[in-house]
Amino acid sequence: MKYIKLGSSNLNVSKACLGTMTWGTQNDQADANEQIEYALEQGINFIDTAEMYATPPSAKTYGSTEKIIGNWLKENSQKRSEIILMTKIAGPGLSYVRNGDKIKGENIEEAVNDSLKRLQTDYIDVYQLHWPNRVSPHFNSHWFDKADFSKVNPAQEEEEMLEVLKALDKCVKAGKVRHCGLSNESSWGIEKYLQLAKEHDLPKMVSVQNEFSLIQSKDWPYVTESCVLNDVAYLPWSPLGGGVLSGKYLDGKCPEGSRWSFRGRHGNFRNQEMVHQAVQAYKDIAEKNGMTASQLSLAWVHQFDWVTSTIIGATKMSQLKEDLAAFDMTLSKETLKEVYEVAQKYAVPYA
Repeated sequence: MKYIKLGSSNLNVSKACLGTMTWGTQNDQADANEQIEYALEQGINFIDTAEMYATPPSAKTYGSTEKIIGNWLKENSQKRSEIILMTKIAGPGLSYVRNGDKIKGENIEEAVNDSLKRLQTDYIDVYQLHWPNRVSPHFNSHWFDKADFSKVNPAQEEEEMLEVLKALDKCVKAGKVRHCGLSNESSWGIEKYLQLAKEHDLPKMVSVQNEFSLIQSKDWPYVTESCVLNDVAYLPWSPLGGGVLSGKYLDGKCPEGSRWSFRGRHGNFRNQEMVHQAVQAYKDIAEKNGMTASQLSLAWVHQFDWVTSTIIGATKMSQLKEDLAAFDMTLSKETLKEVYEVAQKYAVPYA
């Protein structure tokens, strides 16, 4: 496993990050324990979670993933220093989380304390804002009629951001949080947070995790440029497009217990004809090169030098082992050429 510095922080993280959002729905404590132990054995030192997990989110499962991780940490406290642990505060829209309220400075310390209690740890390595308070072109909101930025009040957004940074600063100074990061942000949001942090001597955002895969590459080149030039780590989530890039949903299949058998709050928006056509084409390329469709997809994502660490999640150990093998794979120039031909044909396969 290779390691890389996490943006402007002093943390060195593995190129693969263990995602955990199915722990508490599709996976139980025993599954999680096995995944964590295997990941550590393979050199992964980077784990990502969130207060709203498990997914699909619900009042019943809220906080369950952090609790599962906390149970493991309690039994393996001597290994806490070996792990770079990230979690997130939920944004607005979930009625059972702070009454669906925005991310506010007044809520942050309470949310941090609650996460620390569930995680059974004294500190969080990277504390992230799960999604912005304003409209965001993520979660299938990237098409022309789905995001109206003219309705955003930039002065109000800036005021709220500054309030959030001040609250995060208190948590950092108290030793509860080491670094801060973003999630599901745009280049404007990244730049604004960096500007405010510099102007007011507040914590600099060291990372952003956004969706990025062979079927969703909207962050290139604008968000990625902002990350590279500002030394902000770029952490792709859903590099397998919610599992569809594995090929398991081809020909109308929906395996029992798979992600698509659980209806999320954003619906199954990737289940579109052009997506399946693209997946079949990528699967054909993968098989011709002696790898699985999942491995091709992951190898393609992590080969970019601006990708810091790729967040992978698995419900089965066989999937985790298959996915991690991709980080030792290199795509040839010929294979990349074939991949790019398909990517150009299916540049926006769902909208």
